[in-house]
Amino acid sequence: MGFNMDGLHQQSQGEEKQNSPAEAIYLSAIQMNSGVSIEDNLLTISTYLAKITKNTIGQHLVVLPECCLFFGGNDKQQLLLAQSSIATVGVEPHFTATSNNSLVTSLSSLAKQYQVYLVAGTIPILCEDNKQFTNSSLMFNPEGKLINRYDKIHLFDVDVRTSPEPINPENKAEITKHNNNLYKESTFTKAGDKVKVAKLSFAQVGLTVCFDLRFPLLFNALAQLGADIITVPSAFTRVTGEVHWETLLKARAIENQVYIIASGQEGVHDNGRETWGHSMIISPWGEVLTCLAHGAGYITVPFNPKEISRVRSSMPLKQMSFNK
Repeated sequence: MGFNMDGLHQQSQGEEKQNSPAEAIYLSAIQMNSGVSIEDNLLTISTYLAKITKNTIGQHLVVLPECCLFFGGNDKQQLLLAQSSIATVGVEPHFTATSNNSLVTSLSSLAKQYQVYLVAGTIPILCEDNKQFTNSSLMFNPEGKLINRYDKIHLFDVDVRTSPEPINPENKAEITKHNNNLYKESTFTKAGDKVKVAKLSFAQVGLTVCFDLRFPLLFNALAQLGADIITVPSAFTRVTGEVHWETLLKARAIENQVYIIASGQEGVHDNGRETWGHSMIISPWGEVLTCLAHGAGYITVPFNPKEISRVRSSMPLKQMSFNK
């Protein structure tokens, strides 16, 4: 799957007014066990945003997990959700949180209520053919304005069964476990093809989603376009997460000398699928600054742009790159 970097700076919105030099900046990830009730999921997000903004005064960049408003159904239900929310979100060059998209309006309201930059995990956005949706990560500013939209490029069409042994067709539990480890995201999801970076007053933020983590060229493209922070809203499976999650996140941070904010789904969901959690924030040096292994909750760290400068000046990888 390829992606398009043409015209990126025209597509990427979000240049904000300058913050006070003395104002603290915080990076946060919210971990969830999202269900099929949009209202309950919105309440969970609101609860954690209230705690984050109450406990730390300053500017906030908060990342939600993939499928933050609806998880635990099947892909067809995601399509029905996209259709019922009448998703007609504006595409580049300008983004508008239109009132005829209930999901976008709800997330916009939360960003405005708590005055945070909110990378709202992903939600399904209906395509023009009405038969597919994009798995889209939306970014809102503290006024609730939609300032960027990234459509997931790399779709999760995989078999993550841990055993190659054939299943017993008479064993319902075995069949269910088998089916819960087969994924075909492309059935109802249309892949994106554009790389997105949002320019904020304190940093440039690159947007990715979950399975994108396995494709280092995408992260390198974001770094080449100036990303200081890369967000990774996810719903990693327990099977793959236990072995690969932290290793991949550290590698992407080290290779590109960026902060990584990885927010995950965690636990067993209504459809029987199990996600890994272990939301974490990683420094440009590859250190795990904080991690929430299990359960719903949030993590927060101060953002230190000087650490990015220190790492990049001590090991100037961009200048050493063969394709500079």
